[in-house]
Amino acid sequence: MLLQFRAKTCLRNTVYDSLVVIFTKRVGFGYRVLSSLCQPKNTALDSKAYSELFQTAAKSGSVVLGKLAHGHMIKSSLKPCLYLLNNVLNMYCKCRELGFARQLFDRMPERNIISFNSLISGYTQMGFYEQAMKLFLEARHVNLKLDKFTYAGALGFCGERCDRDLGQLLHGLAVVNGLSQQVFLINVLIDMYSKCGNLDQAMSLFDRCNERDQVSWNSLISGYVRVGVAEEPLNLLAKMHRDGLNLTTYALGSVLKACCINLNEGLMGKGMAIHCYAVKLGMEFDIVVRTALLHMYAKNGSLKESIKLFSLMPAKNVITYNAMISGFLQMDEITDEASSEAFSLFMDMQRCGFEPSPSTFSAVLKASSAAKTLEYGKQIHALICKNNFQSDEFIGSALIELYALTGSTEDGMRCFASTSKQDIASWTSVIDCHVQNEKLESAFDLFRQLFSTRIRPEEYTVSLMMSACADFGALSSGEQIQGYAIKSGIDAFTSVKTSSISMYSKSGNMPVASKIFSEVQNPDVATYSAMISSLAQHGSPNDALDIFESMKTHGIKPNQQVFLGVLIACCHGGLVTQGLNYFQSMKNDYRINPNEKHFTSLVDLLGRTGRLSDAENLILSSGFEDHPVMWRALLSSCRIYKDSVVGVRVAERLMRLEPEASGSYVLLHNMYNESGVNSSAEEVRELMRDLGVTKEPALSWIIIGNQTHSFAVADWSHPSSQMIYKTLETINTVDFEDYNTLCSL
Repeated sequence: MLLQFRAKTCLRNTVYDSLVVIFTKRVGFGYRVLSSLCQPKNTALDSKAYSELFQTAAKSGSVVLGKLAHGHMIKSSLKPCLYLLNNVLNMYCKCRELGFARQLFDRMPERNIISFNSLISGYTQMGFYEQAMKLFLEARHVNLKLDKFTYAGALGFCGERCDRDLGQLLHGLAVVNGLSQQVFLINVLIDMYSKCGNLDQAMSLFDRCNERDQVSWNSLISGYVRVGVAEEPLNLLAKMHRDGLNLTTYALGSVLKACCINLNEGLMGKGMAIHCYAVKLGMEFDIVVRTALLHMYAKNGSLKESIKLFSLMPAKNVITYNAMISGFLQMDEITDEASSEAFSLFMDMQRCGFEPSPSTFSAVLKASSAAKTLEYGKQIHALICKNNFQSDEFIGSALIELYALTGSTEDGMRCFASTSKQDIASWTSVIDCHVQNEKLESAFDLFRQLFSTRIRPEEYTVSLMMSACADFGALSSGEQIQGYAIKSGIDAFTSVKTSSISMYSKSGNMPVASKIFSEVQNPDVATYSAMISSLAQHGSPNDALDIFESMKTHGIKPNQQVFLGVLIACCHGGLVTQGLNYFQSMKNDYRINPNEKHFTSLVDLLGRTGRLSDAENLILSSGFEDHPVMWRALLSSCRIYKDSVVGVRVAERLMRLEPEASGSYVLLHNMYNESGVNSSAEEVRELMRDLGVTKEPALSWIIIGNQTHSFAVADWSHPSSQMIYKTLETINTVDFEDYNTLCSL
């Protein structure tokens, strides 16, 4: 039809142009129109026809159609107006061709605010927030009148970087320019303040907004979910329903995520009620809702429900497979069985002909890390390279985590270097890689480098560094990081508060740890676990048990780590009956299988109260009798009660399990020595010499500036060793009586 129309040369070009506009309402016809235009003797279309072509290409995301139209426009020597050039620019941005968009933008003889907004929006959608912010500043510099879309791009930068100060400054500029009451910009501000952890300001904006839409509600709900607040999203969803707004799949998905924040049985019940409501609305098969449901049931340990949901899906795709694979990996402690199920789903997915996505590879790499199957992880790494996904930032983070478990920080750094977009997740992963391998100095260097990139640390990065400071006794560095968290507003996150509690408790400052705990508005299971363990370790077992009971009163379901803290508290307090009751409750009431750490605490509890035979029988019936740590705990108790009969039997078992470990020999030697059996003690020492077993030397360290200095007995490895020993000799020759007299003057 179209070719016949072209043959009728008597028709004017304007009529032909009108037909082009009609046909380009459908992309297929757009291709046919342009194919005919590329023939010889074609004349140029007018600006309106070209604009329609570019708008069609932008809506469909067809960059080929857009480039054909752009090429034809250039070939026809048409001098485009600013309106037409803005359409071309918008087309390239919508088609994610930002290189072409930037070239066109730089060559435009004239640019208005629409030109800037198109490119700012393109950069923001692709995650290039710094470039978007530079364009915002350039638009201000050339004195253009900024509108809500311009501010939206700049505020997106503030939200992603958690830069609350800059966000407040931009908010002030928007108010001055009379834009602060527009619902579009208010939604962007709510999202920005939520990402910066300033939910009070976000809620204040929401309450003052006279014209709220669904995006307003969704932004606030997701903000509360992001910072780990569980109840408020549910209240907002109910209020949204009462106000007559239609519940969207995005809102339901966000609220379902909130139902698995604290592993709270009450929240799980509400999540199931939302599931029923989604079924009533006919939204249960929506991919967002279904993924959130799979996540909720899996996170709460209801894998049977997740599997049932997955099996009932009429049509599966890559996203649903990813959700199910991730579901098996949502537990606090990923079992080998869960990892095996994730691998099986991964293989089944490929058998069904689905191509794995970056999210798929990230999940199976997590399964490899949990199962510590390095060889399988390397095979997945090879498959990632085959699919050309090695530069993906999420996959890079997962690979770094995998190699961190093997102690290969060099491989982790290589994966980090090959990541094309080094975002906060990849930076956090590579820092964690060095922390796990006890390279605190390198971790601090990377943390400082992170600031030089102008990427602002998120709550998990700050929590990680504070936990590292706690483990290595670097309190002063931890306090500096806490200061940054307070200044940036990140301290509002529950995970940061939890790390602060651990840091101060491990440094012996329990008053500050208790004060921080009291300030947490919505403590989760990790926060309670940190406080219970801290009190247990610092000789306050009754306070630890009181907090545990308070935790149950608030409906938060305890996990393995919480019960470990409870058992340690009972052990340090000599509370045998309570400890045994809690141990049974863990198995019977909460269906939590005890691991070797729980059994070790119970063995220690029985051993400290002199019940050595019961402790020995417990080890033999635990299923973990080949774990040396339990026998070592019992041997320590044998030493305290000077029971050489049981002690020798336990020591022999330990020496068979760990023939090269010096701890068992030392404990047995000390037990004989303290019991007065010097000959047997000397035999143990002689046996150590014959076997070549040496006691591992203890280390001490001191932090000066940003550098950690470690020392062992008779250590000459430090570069300043000669000066240190010379100073020690000088100190040893000081007459301390004269020194004390001088100090008293």
